[in-house]
Amino acid sequence: MKIIASDYDGTLNYGGVSDAKREAISRWRREGNLFGLVSGRGIHGLLSIVRHEKFECDFLLANNGATVCRPDGTVLRETRCDGKIAVPLLELIFELGCPVGYINAEPPLTVKADGEELCDGEFRLDKLPELPYFNQISTILPNNDEAARVTAVVRERFSEQLNPLQNGRCIDIVPAGMNKAQGLYGLLEEFGASYDDIITVGDNINDADMIREFRSYAVANALDEIKEMANAVIPGVAELIELELSTK
Repeated sequence: MKIIASDYDGTLNYGGVSDAKREAISRWRREGNLFGLVSGRGIHGLLSIVRHEKFECDFLLANNGATVCRPDGTVLRETRCDGKIAVPLLELIFELGCPVGYINAEPPLTVKADGEELCDGEFRLDKLPELPYFNQISTILPNNDEAARVTAVVRERFSEQLNPLQNGRCIDIVPAGMNKAQGLYGLLEEFGASYDDIITVGDNINDADMIREFRSYAVANALDEIKEMANAVIPGVAELIELELSTK
């Protein structure tokens, strides 16, 4: 048994999740292998893909690995941040020019900086409900350079509690020590699988840890630095599966 752990946005979902990709994944799974998504998206976002797009897979790693679950939503394990960190973190990212903070917890919350228009269910920081915990807080900047700047400041200020992961012009802030590679080690324990079973594929900076840690591929549209880290570069996920099945 082999396990493909695929990033979603920019990797599997690059130009859409075509019928060819779905058929390749189905064939991979029929051969007795596992396929799952490892994403910076929150668990509700990944479950929406599974349910609304009728996407079949074997596992989901949300919040850059902080939440490991089955496709039916059963949480197998999760890594949490103390909710008391949320307010000072949001204060900092708003000061640095971020317009919004997306809090992945139960339930998920959206907090907007002063001056940003509120929609139903969104909050100002002074009206934020008390948070016992969060798995990830995400934000977005106008461009990659600004995201890199804010990522560096958050890392410096909260190095003992948090790990900020840049993903293009987005930033996903997870518990210290957490990343996609660590999430996959948790998955291996849950599934009773081994290190050599994992094959990773990605495209962006927040995929770097799992690309470096495990046998890996970068898709053709990946950042150059991700391509340099990966064991090989392939056009897309369907081609990866074809290659792996042909060399089995």
